[in-house]
Amino acid sequence: MRVLKFGGSSMGTADSIKRVKNIISNIDEQIHVVVSALGGTTDMLINAAKKASNGEEYSDLITKLYDRHVDVANEIRPGLIENIKEDFDEKFSALLSLLKGISLTCELSIRSLDIVTGFGEQLSACFLHSIVEGSVLFDSRDYIKTVKVGDKNRADLEVTEKLLKEAQAKAGRINIWPGFISRDVNGDDTTLGRGGSDFTAAILAAALDASILEIWTDVDGFMSGDPRVIKRAYSISHLTYAEALELSHFGAKVIYPPTIIPVLQKDIPVLIKNTFNPEFPGTLIDNNSSNGNTNIKGVSSIRNIALITLQGTGMVGITGISMRFFSALAQQNINVVLISQASSENSITVAVEADDAEEAAKALEYEFEREISYKHINSIFVEKDMAIVAIVGERMKHTSGVAGRLFRSIGANGINLFAIAQGASELNISFVIKDNNLRKALNVIHEAFFLINYQVLNIYLTGVGTVGANLLQKIESHSKKLREQERVELRLVGVSNSRKMVIDTEGITPGKSVEMLSQGDDSCPACFSDKIIENNLANSVFVDCTASEDVSGVYKKLLSSNVSVVTANKIASSSSYDIYQELKTIARQNGIKYLFETNVGAGLPIISTINNLVNSGDKIIKMKAVLSGTLNYIVNELSTDKPLSAVIKEAMEKGYSEPDPRIDLSGMDVVRKILILARESGFKVEQKDIVKTGFIPEEYMEAGSVDEFLEKVKGLDASFEEQRQRLEKENKRLRYVASFEDGIAKTGFEEVTADNPLYNLEGSNNMLLVWSEYYKEHPLVIKGYGAGADVTAAGVFADIIRVVNV
Repeated sequence: MRVLKFGGSSMGTADSIKRVKNIISNIDEQIHVVVSALGGTTDMLINAAKKASNGEEYSDLITKLYDRHVDVANEIRPGLIENIKEDFDEKFSALLSLLKGISLTCELSIRSLDIVTGFGEQLSACFLHSIVEGSVLFDSRDYIKTVKVGDKNRADLEVTEKLLKEAQAKAGRINIWPGFISRDVNGDDTTLGRGGSDFTAAILAAALDASILEIWTDVDGFMSGDPRVIKRAYSISHLTYAEALELSHFGAKVIYPPTIIPVLQKDIPVLIKNTFNPEFPGTLIDNNSSNGNTNIKGVSSIRNIALITLQGTGMVGITGISMRFFSALAQQNINVVLISQASSENSITVAVEADDAEEAAKALEYEFEREISYKHINSIFVEKDMAIVAIVGERMKHTSGVAGRLFRSIGANGINLFAIAQGASELNISFVIKDNNLRKALNVIHEAFFLINYQVLNIYLTGVGTVGANLLQKIESHSKKLREQERVELRLVGVSNSRKMVIDTEGITPGKSVEMLSQGDDSCPACFSDKIIENNLANSVFVDCTASEDVSGVYKKLLSSNVSVVTANKIASSSSYDIYQELKTIARQNGIKYLFETNVGAGLPIISTINNLVNSGDKIIKMKAVLSGTLNYIVNELSTDKPLSAVIKEAMEKGYSEPDPRIDLSGMDVVRKILILARESGFKVEQKDIVKTGFIPEEYMEAGSVDEFLEKVKGLDASFEEQRQRLEKENKRLRYVASFEDGIAKTGFEEVTADNPLYNLEGSNNMLLVWSEYYKEHPLVIKGYGAGADVTAAGVFADIIRVVNV
């Protein structure tokens, strides 16, 4: 024999009630079916009762409720309402009479409220009984008995069990019971309170020794996390009773914790099923420990929490402080959700519902008024807008590293903990955070425990020019490989340019993002960064593919908000040393990444190699480098047939130079690169300290438009050709070199001989020569393409992956 309970969502519409009918009609064995009221009915009844007691008009609510039930009945089956109209009208007539009495006396007693709120279950049970052929309808009030304990009704389980066993003799194959309602020993109608229908089903299952209790709802069972917040939450196939109780206590609303106590005591399994997806296996709850891949079963949360803290050195060693603290709260019927106490005994912190915070603080101030006046105890501290997060799992016990992984993942995303609690049973670890960090915390924890070796990076890209466009292509084309081989998912959630931005936390298709920008919201660097911080997504990465000083100006704010920064923009790292060092320090302190590999060698691993040398204890002695692929291309392509002006134009056409080639020809790009290398090598260098010789004289840089410049630079064609011919005869080649030695950085032309490694550097390649204590006689050489949008985008892409892997 099985007991099935269908909640308000399962009984909410004609279609859902038909689903319930099909489910129970297809069960061959004897079943007892407990139903809740149609979804929303109980709230409407409470509202009507309160209006009546306040002398307000309530009949419109009852008319609306009546019409809704009539409409549902007609949708279930035309003419159905006529079959049950007599019973139906009798119940509504009794309800209206009761509400009229409440209105006349302007008093709403607990007894009257119990009678009013119990009508919904009676109506829904009547519906189901009328459409399930051969079913037997029971009135739960005749069998579920309560006694008064304080001001609450409690089920008298001994009397109830006896009556239910007697009822079994009258039972048919399908038996319908209204949930929630009951009756006391005096014959007065009562209710079982919150979760009452679940409780009715559990009492019934325990009394009749059911083989299983099935709770049918609108979800696929207990989830590993709230699916409204955690998009990759999944159904948990098995829980122990203890795990289910803990998850329910901390916000998982599948069942109300006290309701399953009767079946727990009888060791009757509970199965959570989805009325709207009946084929799904759901969640089985029993006493058997399960084997799984994770040590925790789920992550749950409670919002609208306030922290109340009692603190003071006068508490240390004083007996009875805790007793007085909790007694003061209990006298005001304030429920304590979480307790955290310092081992030094100088503070007690509890979490309560936010609505109880002021009353709790007043109760404690009154209780400890004397100690506060003598400064033995500080004033009561109240912190609002908090949330509790709990991870639950019996396998946490005696398993090392669970707390470490939890707090490491939380800390790495800049989430501060205000209180922590863990019981000796080690069944759960609970902690309190700011409510605005809840979404991020839940996703971070879920990823850390349920998606092991699988990490999502939420990418915000600014700059969709040549480098940015190439990067978008790489994100789209490499995503599948990354998911399968590296267990990393790159989710593009924001894109911006200098005018527009598009943000979608569910993800943006990279190939459509540029097109979407034209219809995006107005943007600016500060606007985009504010949205990123407001979204507060876990594992957020800001990617800068611009050359904008304004964009680089938002790095500090983003890093301080625990957003990693990957940038191809050299401005921040080559600005003042203090800014450079501050950005690196913030990233290090917050456990996030500030990566700028492409600032020096596009896709070449130059900065990372320097970092590895320095971190291994090596000391950089000297560096020589060709760091501009554009300038190297120009000097390599000079010939009798191709003068300087023609090669500059060719470099523009091939995308090796900026649209305005003077940006490259000024040599400032090389200055910034050698500055960054010197700093990454451990030297404090400012841009003004670098001795710079430009690629072409300064007066040629002052031409108006690009076309005017290209015309004017023809005046240098002859001198460059004369120099080229001379060097050719001397078996030398011209290179624009950046060097660093003895704390001095320089940039300018060098004439290199055939035995110099820079001699054979072709095309737009870059090369870095590093002499160090490890590499004294023969320098470390890094060589490869140093210009072009594709290789730069590849370098940025590699830095994004390093956010996860480094």
